[in-house]
Amino acid sequence: MTVVVTGASGHIGANLVRELLARGDRVRVLVHRNTRAVEGLDVEIVSGDVLDPESLRAAFTGAEIVYHLAAVISIVGDPHGTVRAVNVGGAENAGRAALESGVGRMVHCSSVHAFDMETVGPLDEAAARVPDDPRRYAAYDRSKAEGERRVRAVIAEGLDAVIVHPTGVIGPLDFGPSRMGQVFLRLYRRRLPSLVAGGFDFVDVRDVVQGLIAAGERGRRNESYLLSGHYVGIAEIATIAHGITGRKPPRLTLPIGVVRLGVPLMRLIAGLTGSEPLYTTESLRALRGTLDIDNWKARRELGFSPRPTVETVGDVYRWFAEQGLIPEDAVLGDGVAG
Repeated sequence: MTVVVTGASGHIGANLVRELLARGDRVRVLVHRNTRAVEGLDVEIVSGDVLDPESLRAAFTGAEIVYHLAAVISIVGDPHGTVRAVNVGGAENAGRAALESGVGRMVHCSSVHAFDMETVGPLDEAAARVPDDPRRYAAYDRSKAEGERRVRAVIAEGLDAVIVHPTGVIGPLDFGPSRMGQVFLRLYRRRLPSLVAGGFDFVDVRDVVQGLIAAGERGRRNESYLLSGHYVGIAEIATIAHGITGRKPPRLTLPIGVVRLGVPLMRLIAGLTGSEPLYTTESLRALRGTLDIDNWKARRELGFSPRPTVETVGDVYRWFAEQGLIPEDAVLGDGVAG
């Protein structure tokens, strides 16, 4: 079977491509610039851009399934317009190209951030999506919600597509590294000045991949599936990391309100150094989100079963050690700090 993956150079894409190859699929990847995550793999590489419909149609022709992962993640708003362009326009372009190319099924990877995270009570697939209100909601969240709406509009025209919503993705093959990957590295290198109160639902990237594949095989058309893992506090993440690497976490844990006071300074420092701020208004708002995300629908219909967080964090550090980002003997324990 021929499958196409957009966003193959990202964290989920790197894991998905390898799993598809292991299953014996013929894999074609749409690559915009960075090919590091797919180098040396037996894949067909097609140069293209989700903002270029013609390149999408060329990539999708002859494919039975398209996994649309390409997106721009942001915790600093959308100063250049690329977040909305890629996450909204790119999603619609992918849907239309899949429909026009006769693709059998498209799996659109949205995000839990498409939902209103201030929902009271358990959050499930029926929960309200984020409205297009820049006064209350982050640019990334609004873009994922609108991207989902655009894909559903193409479904109404005949596209066979399923939509999945992962929570905070962590795990190996994190070539970026991702923002959470950088947090794990900072914890090991003891470069976090403090922890912050709050937490998020984190899910193993490999479990997300299994959810994506299952959605492609047996997900119901025009349905959404939440691919969540486990709610874990940031302090608990640091404790798990300590149990694995032996590196003590910061002693200080600050309330979100206190950390928010330092956001302007962090933005200034990031601007001067050309880096991304450690915390922003958007990222701190996410850490105050709902504690209860209901993935029962994905469990029942897709066989989704997220593994324990401690297993994932251990594999994160093992992969970093294999890549030479931390010493080879950095993984010392099982995640239970003494």
